[in-house]
Amino acid sequence: MFSFLRTLVRNPLETWPRALFDESMVRLHFAGRPVFMVMDPALVEDVLVSRAALFPKAPIIQRTIGAAVGNKSIFTAEGADWRWQRRASSPPFRHEKILGFVPAMSRAAEATGGRLAAAASPDGIGIDVSEAMMATTFDVIVATMLSGEGGFDTERFSREITHYFDTIGWIAALTVLRLPAWMPYPGKRRARAGNGFLKAEMARVVAERRARPSPAPDLLDFLIQAADPETGRAMTDAELADNLLTFVVAGHETTALALTWALWLTAMSPDVERRVLQEIAEVAGEGPVDAAAADRLVYVRQVIQEAMRLYPPAPLIPRVAAEDLVLGTETIKARTPVYVPVYAVHRHRRLWSHPDSFDPDRFAPDAARGRPRGAYLPFGAGPRICIGASFALIEAVVIFATLMRRLRFVPVAGHWPKPNTRLTLRPDGGLPMTVLRR
Repeated sequence: MFSFLRTLVRNPLETWPRALFDESMVRLHFAGRPVFMVMDPALVEDVLVSRAALFPKAPIIQRTIGAAVGNKSIFTAEGADWRWQRRASSPPFRHEKILGFVPAMSRAAEATGGRLAAAASPDGIGIDVSEAMMATTFDVIVATMLSGEGGFDTERFSREITHYFDTIGWIAALTVLRLPAWMPYPGKRRARAGNGFLKAEMARVVAERRARPSPAPDLLDFLIQAADPETGRAMTDAELADNLLTFVVAGHETTALALTWALWLTAMSPDVERRVLQEIAEVAGEGPVDAAAADRLVYVRQVIQEAMRLYPPAPLIPRVAAEDLVLGTETIKARTPVYVPVYAVHRHRRLWSHPDSFDPDRFAPDAARGRPRGAYLPFGAGPRICIGASFALIEAVVIFATLMRRLRFVPVAGHWPKPNTRLTLRPDGGLPMTVLRR
């Protein structure tokens, strides 16, 4: 047990047995109680879509993410509280609204590309791609959610988020052992102080926007003005602050990771890189990657989708049985954890041909048409699917195309990034690469 807990703290992904990549459903036992891992697409659909009400979010969500972003956000709320927030928040995330934010996404990518190109010598510049992408997507969030305002200390934001994520293994271990939330663990005090800083910053931004609306409405303005179409209820300042923090943390983190893995995978695949550059030249030419181009960069989108298959930003979906029920051939007692290990589903031997290989053609329209919905879950599925999924995918396409056209990313010889689960799937220790001007 001690060895298992030590591994769980270091990297939860390393505790996953091989059976998760071969079987339809696996019963595990942690600290004397069963945990069900569901990989079969039909059963995944049952848990996340057909009977979603019987599989609410597991308590570990509140102990991990709730502590970071608050318990009043659309991500952590349940039942009626979640439903009205989802209804109220949906309009600004519709496709036509998102396309209006493409110029801001393009400008952020151009700024990153310009900085890296200016810093690169003829031999290139060594960077941590994950850090560069985190900074770029944070710029997008500030531009689209806050009209470029807010006066954020970007570096401190990133440090505090990273430090909190580094303590997730300890929280998971305490949850497995069913120990109370007040138990101490390494880094807890600093993580709590960092969370306090992040929440205070969000409360400040909401209060300032209430007092001084933006001349050009952004996503925060949409949230302030949003109301439940059924009840007319609007968000309180506390709910706005929690949701804003959720979108800032989750919104920039997940897209940055999709870009990080996509850039590395493409650099390792010369044929893919050649096709990417050819499509960008044909669709966008030398001009900015605008909304029309973003919709027409089909192969670039496939590259992003395949990167999220191999390295899903959210590698695990925790649920819990709300009552005694039957799932597949298993009888599951109430309050039993039921998890969907997305990383395993995306690399499952029965679902994917050569599952560990990078092949963007898997997502060509004809190839993807017959695939079970429960086999590909980068943003979850069902009523709790990520509200920002379309925003994230369009953002990733715009940034990826903008950077690839201007820069060449070269893997560091002998370095193979190791995925580590910290709520999201980060490359352990970052992802060093060399960047050269094209």
